[in-house]
Amino acid sequence: MSCYEILDPRFADLIDPVAFLETIHTGNRWAEGPVYFADMRCLVWSDIPNDRILKWDEETGAVSLLRGHVANPNGSTRDRQGRLVTCMQGERRVVRTEWDGSITVLADAYDGRRLNSPNDVVVKSDGSIWFTDPNYGIISDYVGRKDIQEQPACHVYRIDPATGNLAIVADDFAMPNGLAFSPDEKQLYVADSGYLTDRSAPHHVRLFDVENDRLINSRVFADISPGIPDGLRVDIAGNLWVSAWDGVQAHHPDGTLLGKIRVPEMVANVAFGGPRNNRLFITATTSVYAVFLNIRGLRYPFGF
Repeated sequence: MSCYEILDPRFADLIDPVAFLETIHTGNRWAEGPVYFADMRCLVWSDIPNDRILKWDEETGAVSLLRGHVANPNGSTRDRQGRLVTCMQGERRVVRTEWDGSITVLADAYDGRRLNSPNDVVVKSDGSIWFTDPNYGIISDYVGRKDIQEQPACHVYRIDPATGNLAIVADDFAMPNGLAFSPDEKQLYVADSGYLTDRSAPHHVRLFDVENDRLINSRVFADISPGIPDGLRVDIAGNLWVSAWDGVQAHHPDGTLLGKIRVPEMVANVAFGGPRNNRLFITATTSVYAVFLNIRGLRYPFGF
């Protein structure tokens, strides 16, 4: 049975009708934050409640522990030098793993108060790091460490590549979550998943124009249902691939829902990878899935 649900004829051009949804690994408690390493042909992802980062070797299919006891890791990406940048919910910080395995803290506080629980992160081509900071990791001990919230709200932040200074770039979200730049980096998509804990809150993706180090002209790009938008990625044609409770939704740059990849578990995040960057990796509750598409994804960051 096909895993595809075609809602707009344009979706047929993005999928391969003979490709199928594969299970890469199972046995997680909440799989999140997939990142593909093209230079090492491997995928790494977070298993948040189990407090670990796992690694899948594309050539052998072997899964191994990359790092354990790492403070409930969530979203990750790579920086311009190819180093892993990770949101550590339990430690309420964004960190970078150096090539020797040591850890550099990039952000853990704003205006003298600890961050909430950094959730997802992306690196722009100028080296700036943009991340979201909802409070999911401090409202329970399951995916973080229950604690008081010191920030007055949940924001989107930017780390300056030259100074390391932290600045708020969006301050009106309920729960900012996944984020991704458009192919030309002139726009930024940010998910608001407030509906997860408050049924009166948003479950949509917002779109901003990027003006140097600022976000302007906020508007709702698409409402995501069922459930909430979580992690998201953009392909080379500018289509947005968004996680949802029934699978992965593909949206045209004009916001139209083109179709869905049906997944048997609630999806948390996605990442493009494979030698041709046309394989979509999907982290969904207990499992990691993958499917080959007829479109290539953007590489984050460019060149890796």
